[in-house]
Amino acid sequence: MLAVKNKTLVQLVTLNAYWVGISFMWNALHPIILPAILLNYVPDARKNTLLGLLTFIGLFLAMIIQPISGTLSDQWRSRFGRRRPLMVIGTLFDFVFLSILAWAGGLVWLFIGYIGLQLTSNIAHGPLQGLLPDVVPRHQLGVASSIKNFMDMLSLVIISLLAGRLMDSETRDPTLIMIVLMATLAISGLITVLGTKEESTENIPKKPEGPFFDQFKVDFRENRPYWWLIAERAVFLLGIYGVQAFAQYYLQDVLRVPDPPKQTGDLLAAITLGLVVLVLIGGWLTDRFGAKRILVAGSILGAMGILLMPLAVDIKGMTVFGSLLGAGIGLFLTSNWALANKLAPAGEAGKFLGLTNIATAGSAALARLEGPVIDILNAAKPGAWWGYKSLFMFGGVCILLSVYFLSRIDEKVRNG
Repeated sequence: MLAVKNKTLVQLVTLNAYWVGISFMWNALHPIILPAILLNYVPDARKNTLLGLLTFIGLFLAMIIQPISGTLSDQWRSRFGRRRPLMVIGTLFDFVFLSILAWAGGLVWLFIGYIGLQLTSNIAHGPLQGLLPDVVPRHQLGVASSIKNFMDMLSLVIISLLAGRLMDSETRDPTLIMIVLMATLAISGLITVLGTKEESTENIPKKPEGPFFDQFKVDFRENRPYWWLIAERAVFLLGIYGVQAFAQYYLQDVLRVPDPPKQTGDLLAAITLGLVVLVLIGGWLTDRFGAKRILVAGSILGAMGILLMPLAVDIKGMTVFGSLLGAGIGLFLTSNWALANKLAPAGEAGKFLGLTNIATAGSAALARLEGPVIDILNAAKPGAWWGYKSLFMFGGVCILLSVYFLSRIDEKVRNG
């Protein structure tokens, strides 16, 4: 079996290459491209509300599609393996909806492009998550998760610096950045699909099956630690996704920076630099000291950073405090993902790692509902920006609360 063989650094990088394209796409769309394009079609006073509702719908859909796709890939039979076929199908349709999102024009087409992209991207995303535990031995999962998150964060730094500069702040034309985005998605996807070997599943005997929906069933009692892990991940990410989603509007309204898309990209890039460093060593620290200890450290750093950010009076202060938040996120992402891979039952990795999207996309969706609250609180006392202040306070509370759920996880490696 491929899964028992140690992987070289080149193999681990190849396996995780597609994360560059996915991270490139969503980290350009959510904090930079989508908020900028939306201003072409909606009134300024409702921008947080409409951005929040649009992305809530899309991310709620992602929360459903990703575990379904991952579960289907667990049972997929083909000469090319069980993960890569769905990855290719989803990615090909990504280009259709990216084109609609970028160039069709109008609020309705913006909605169709974004919702369609959430559907097709998560058809590919679910099986991709199952690929890592399929082919990497358990004692390398910390390092493999570190590389995966490093690829995510490296692309986040690059796209954060590029996206604002490749969009005209006046016309908000996304043509150039969309071309770069689609090229990156295509190249990174090809590297992983062509460079990662899977065993053929054509001749593997099928398990005795009852009704079709039985394959989606989950034994909650047997896998209780995994559900605490999902809860911990959801609460932590809920705290940071709200800040990420509405950062561009905060910089525009409160700090009144010139060229908000560019400044937002620069801020995200600076935050991510600290994140990248911690992601690189986070895998080693996790394998050496255990995931729970590293997750506690990451939560403390993250909470400090997010609670200090609204005290900044300019973009430099935001960057300093944001870097502290980034360091906490870096430790969290690697340790949490390594623990998820270890706790996922063998043979059902696609299903269980897809279920982590209940936390990832689910918390991202819920965070978007903060948009209407921000607009209401900001309007209650113009100039006081109560909405934005509550955003940061809520984020800090969520990150600290995640430590409670972490304490309920029995950190043991499954052998079955």
